[in-house]
Amino acid sequence: MSHTVRIYIGIVILIILSALFLFSVVHTAAGASRPPGSRTIAEGHRLARAWCQTCHAVEPHMIGVFDEAPGFQAIADRHGTTALSLKVFWRTSHQNMPNLVISPEQADALSAYILSLRGD
Repeated sequence: MSHTVRIYIGIVILIILSALFLFSVVHTAAGASRPPGSRTIAEGHRLARAWCQTCHAVEPHMIGVFDEAPGFQAIADRHGTTALSLKVFWRTSHQNMPNLVISPEQADALSAYILSLRGD
């Protein structure tokens, strides 16, 4: 088998594995395998890690990848952050953020997780 054929086979395998990984992340992030009422802080944490941690520090006392995106603990500690303000945020387009299409249950779970980080 020539070197070029091995490279093409390797690339095809990487593409297939990447597609399978992406499908599993999207499927899990969508909560398809969970029953509707089981959203908790842990579910919000899982969603935050799946969707948000490329730009935001989603763990307490963690440094974010980009300085422009505030960490979730900083968001939680803001004076105006409430469950209602976060619900409005999830439903509003933002210039520097991708537009998220999430269910009300996912919004509640993410909000619960962020509010759980409040430093009081």
